[in-house]
Amino acid sequence: MRYQFILRPVSVLGLLLTLGASYSLCWASLNSDLFIQPGKQFALGGGQPGAFRVVARNVGKVAVEFRERPRGGGIFGRATLQPGQAATLRYMAGSTAVLLNGSPAQTANVKLRVTGDTNLRMNYEPNGQQ
Repeated sequence: MRYQFILRPVSVLGLLLTLGASYSLCWASLNSDLFIQPGKQFALGGGQPGAFRVVARNVGKVAVEFRERPRGGGIFGRATLQPGQAATLRYMAGSTAVLLNGSPAQTANVKLRVTGDTNLRMNYEPNGQQ
């Protein structure tokens, strides 16, 4: 009987710690001060099981175009951020966010905060890659 009273608070504590860890994993976020070289694009995500959200602010001197490449193929424009502009963009599960620097001479700089499914692939590609 005495052990039952001791084990009950310990099991409740274990349950709370497990739930807290699960909650924090679901709402993880990542922050990035991203630089994109001239003539390049940056791909974020692709094939992940969950959706994600990007809060972006263009802190550079050139416009940055945001596109979405859905899991099934194709690509479509979402927004173009001029220097100083900010936007919040939502991407579907499995989609890739493509950030394009259209400038032939200047590096783009964007600050990003990504939430939702943050287990995302990240790589640079030549402009225009589908």
